[in-house]
Amino acid sequence: MDKEKKSYYFNVIEAKDGKMNEVMNFNFGGHHDLAAMVENAKASGIFAKDKHAKEFVIGMRLLHHALKKNADSPLFAEFIPQFKAFKQKVREQLGCKCNDCNCGK
Repeated sequence: MDKEKKSYYFNVIEAKDGKMNEVMNFNFGGHHDLAAMVENAKASGIFAKDKHAKEFVIGMRLLHHALKKNADSPLFAEFIPQFKAFKQKVREQLGCKCNDCNCGK
């Protein structure tokens, strides 16, 4: 079964002195349902605030994507196995049973 490709658009805006300034924007895609992943993270009770669940999920997905695209870099050689182990612990804590957090549990 093919996984549905999703596309997200990130717009980073700096709020300073009552003004909003766009810092950067970029597209990010994959088969992960970020909204479902955030809801699972919020429901887990791990995070003190819903905002922290959002930050965590987005951060993990962006880091995973960067590591995957640059897996041959010596800089990441030691880190990638630890990151994979950490992702597995996160899945267990969230009660995720899917193999690659899509995540409808």
